[in-house]
Amino acid sequence: ALVSVGDFTEEGGRRAMRLLLDRSPDLDAVFAASDVMAAGARGVLREAGRRVPEDVALVGVDDSAVARLMDPPLTSVRQPIEEMGRTMARMLIQEIHASTEAPEEPRRRVLPTELIVRESC
Repeated sequence: ALVSVGDFTEEGGRRAMRLLLDRSPDLDAVFAASDVMAAGARGVLREAGRRVPEDVALVGVDDSAVARLMDPPLTSVRQPIEEMGRTMARMLIQEIHASTEAPEEPRRRVLPTELIVRESC
């Protein structure tokens, strides 16, 4: 009941936030899958008379310019995007070369993230 799926757009964040408020009008925190979705969610929260962060803490993902420019500035999870791309490419190339051999267990690599705390929570 406390999960609503969106499409990583501002409108997707708005739709997801409306559904969450319908299901749980007294929610006090929202974790959005992107900063852009968080911006949409923030708009719906304001329309509903809910203040960020006084009534609802709000956190996004990406640490994009959107996060820094929101009012209040958005707390966001920073991911190493370039390193993620390089790592995925390396793993894919290794997988292609290994495909002629016996199949391996899928590999998993976890890269560090950082919480950038701003005024939204």
